[in-house]
Amino acid sequence: MEKEIKVWLSDIKQAISEINQFLPDKKVFQDFQKDLKVKRAIERNIEIIGEAVNRI
Repeated sequence: MEKEIKVWLSDIKQAISEINQFLPDKKVFQDFQKDLKVKRAIERNIEIIGEAVNRI
Protein backbone atom coordinates (compact mmCIF):
# COMPACT_ATOMS: atom_id res chain seq x y z
CA MET A 1 0.00 0.00 0.00
CA GLU A 2 2.83 2.40 0.85
CA LYS A 3 4.36 1.86 -2.59
CA GLU A 4 1.03 2.69 -4.26
CA ILE A 5 0.72 5.90 -2.23
CA LYS A 6 4.17 6.97 -3.41
CA VAL A 7 3.13 6.35 -7.01
CA TRP A 8 -0.05 8.41 -6.57
CA LEU A 9 1.90 11.23 -4.91
CA SER A 10 4.30 11.13 -7.83
CA ASP A 11 1.35 11.39 -10.23
CA ILE A 12 0.11 14.45 -8.33
CA LYS A 13 3.53 16.05 -8.46
CA GLN A 14 3.81 15.39 -12.21
CA ALA A 15 0.34 16.82 -12.87
CA ILE A 16 1.16 19.99 -10.93
CA SER A 17 4.41 20.33 -12.85
CA GLU A 18 2.58 20.03 -16.16
CA ILE A 19 -0.01 22.62 -15.12
CA ASN A 20 2.82 25.01 -14.27
CA GLN A 21 4.36 24.39 -17.69
CA PHE A 22 1.08 25.17 -19.43
CA LEU A 23 0.74 28.42 -17.47
CA PRO A 24 4.26 29.84 -17.14
CA ASP A 25 2.94 33.40 -16.94
CA LYS A 26 -0.13 34.91 -15.36
CA LYS A 27 -3.10 34.83 -17.69
CA VAL A 28 -6.36 36.66 -17.78
CA PHE A 29 -9.14 34.14 -17.17
CA GLN A 30 -10.90 35.06 -20.40
CA ASP A 31 -7.70 34.32 -22.37
CA PHE A 32 -7.44 30.97 -20.60
CA GLN A 33 -11.04 30.12 -21.53
CA LYS A 34 -10.33 30.83 -25.21
CA ASP A 35 -7.26 28.54 -25.35
CA LEU A 36 -8.96 25.16 -25.76
CA LYS A 37 -5.75 23.09 -25.82
CA VAL A 38 -4.39 24.55 -22.60
CA LYS A 39 -7.80 24.41 -20.95
CA ARG A 40 -8.26 20.71 -21.77
CA ALA A 41 -4.73 19.83 -20.71
CA ILE A 42 -5.15 21.54 -17.37
CA GLU A 43 -8.58 19.99 -16.84
CA ARG A 44 -7.10 16.54 -17.46
CA ASN A 45 -4.30 17.15 -15.00
CA ILE A 46 -6.81 18.28 -12.38
CA GLU A 47 -8.71 15.02 -12.99
CA ILE A 48 -5.48 13.07 -12.45
CA ILE A 49 -4.88 14.92 -9.18
CA GLY A 50 -8.45 14.22 -8.04
CA GLU A 51 -8.21 10.52 -8.86
CA ALA A 52 -4.90 10.17 -7.03
CA VAL A 53 -6.18 12.02 -3.96
CA ASN A 54 -9.28 9.80 -3.85
CA ARG A 55 -7.12 6.68 -3.95
CA ILE A 56 -4.90 7.93 -1.15
